[in-house]
Amino acid sequence: MKITLPKNSRLLSKQFTLGVATASFQIEGGADHRLPCIWDTFCRTENAIADKSHGEVACDHYHLWQQDIEMISALGVDAYRLSVSWGRVMNQDGSPNQDGLNFYIKLLDALQTKNIKAFVTLYHWDLPQYLEDEGGWLNRATAYKFKKYAELVIKAFGDRVYSYATLNEPFCSAYLGYEIGIHAPGIKGKEYGKKAAHHLLLAHGLAMQSLTKLSPNTQNGIVLNFTPCYPNTNHTDDIAAAKYADDYFNQWYIKPIIDAQYPDILASLPAIAQPEIQAGDLQIIAHPIDFLGVNYYTRAVYQADNQEIFSQINLDDVPLTDMGWEVYPQGFTDLLVDLNNRYDLPEIYITENGAAMPDELIDNEVNDQTRISYYHSHLNAVHQAIEQGVDIKGYFAWSLMDNFEWAEGYLKRFGIVYVDYHSQKRTIKASGYAYRDFIQQRQ
Repeated sequence: MKITLPKNSRLLSKQFTLGVATASFQIEGGADHRLPCIWDTFCRTENAIADKSHGEVACDHYHLWQQDIEMISALGVDAYRLSVSWGRVMNQDGSPNQDGLNFYIKLLDALQTKNIKAFVTLYHWDLPQYLEDEGGWLNRATAYKFKKYAELVIKAFGDRVYSYATLNEPFCSAYLGYEIGIHAPGIKGKEYGKKAAHHLLLAHGLAMQSLTKLSPNTQNGIVLNFTPCYPNTNHTDDIAAAKYADDYFNQWYIKPIIDAQYPDILASLPAIAQPEIQAGDLQIIAHPIDFLGVNYYTRAVYQADNQEIFSQINLDDVPLTDMGWEVYPQGFTDLLVDLNNRYDLPEIYITENGAAMPDELIDNEVNDQTRISYYHSHLNAVHQAIEQGVDIKGYFAWSLMDNFEWAEGYLKRFGIVYVDYHSQKRTIKASGYAYRDFIQQRQ
C-alpha cells in the first residue's frame, strides 16, 4: 500500500514540513549521564509499568545518535522533533551541565549539516526528581524553575533551532500524572489535576516570555493533545456530557492560551479542585504564540452519568490500534476545523500522529500495512482540514522508532522503524519506506 493524496494537496508542496518525532526519556537512555527524573522513580513503583521495564537504556540514542541521524536523513524528512532532558543539561544548583548540553549541540549541528530543521520541545514529561520532591507541578515555584531552565537551553543552543515548543501535552502531565496517577509521578486525586495544569500553563507562559526575548527568530509555541469528544446519542444529556468532557480534557489547555480564560466549567469544580489563579497569571499564560502544535490519535465517545457528569464508552465493531484506540480519521478533520472555527489560531503543526500496531520482525522486515493505512487516512484527514481553511504548516509522524511507551513499557510499538531492544538494531518498517516515498513525491 502507498500513502497517496490528491495531486493538488498542500501536503505535496515542499513548503509543507514533513518530519518525524521522538522524546528524550523514551529513546535516550544514558541515565548515568543525567539527574534522576520522575519517570525513573515511577518505573521502580510496583505495578506502574506494564512490563516492569524502565528507561535507563531505552533505544540507547545517547550513544547511537549519529547512526540515528543518518537514519532520519535516509527517510528524507524536512524536520526532526526532539525533546531535551531537563536533568541532562542542568544541575540541581541551576548551573549548566556542559556535557549534557554538548550532547544536544552535537546532535543539532549534525541536523543542520543534513539540512534538517530542529523542532525542540523543552519539556516532554521528565521532570527532575529533586523538583518533584519539592512538590513538582503542584508547586508554583516549579514554573519559575522551568523558565530558568528554558533560558539556559535557549542561550546554549543559539541559532541551531528552528522551532521551540515549551511543553508537550500538559494534559498528560497534569491529568495522568497528578489526577488519576497512571503516569509519573503517580499522584491520585481530583483536587490535584487542575492545580498542576495551571502551574504547567504558567510555566509555558513564562518560558514564552524568555523565548520572545532571547530567541525571537525561532517559531515558538506549545504542543497540546486533543481527543475530540462525541456524544453517544443525540439526546441532550449525552450532548451536554460530551461538551463537559471536551471542556475538561481539551479546551482547558487551549482556551487560557488563546483567550486568557479557563472554560466556564471552572466554577462547577469543587473548591478544593480549583487552581489558585493569581493576578496576572492568565495574561502570562496567554502570551502570543507563533504556532500551535496539535497531537491527535483517536476520539472519545461519552454518555451522561448522574454521578460523574460524563462517562466514556467503548464502541463495538470499530477498528482499533494495539493501544485499543479507535482508528477514526474523521475525528482529526473535525477537531482541526472546530479549533479553527472556535479560536483565533496561529499557524498549526501536527506534532504527533501515528499508531501502535502488533508488529512482527520476519526475515528482517516489518510489513506493517495497517500502520500505512492509518497514515494514509490521517494525512488525507489533514488535507481535508486544510481544504476547509485550517492553516496547517507541517506534520510529524509519531514516532521515528519504537521506544519506551510510558506506562506500557516496551510492549507497544509506534515507530516507523523497528527496534530490537536487545541488540539495538534498527530496521525501517514498510511504513517508514512508505512515508519516505510519500515525501519524495512532492513537487
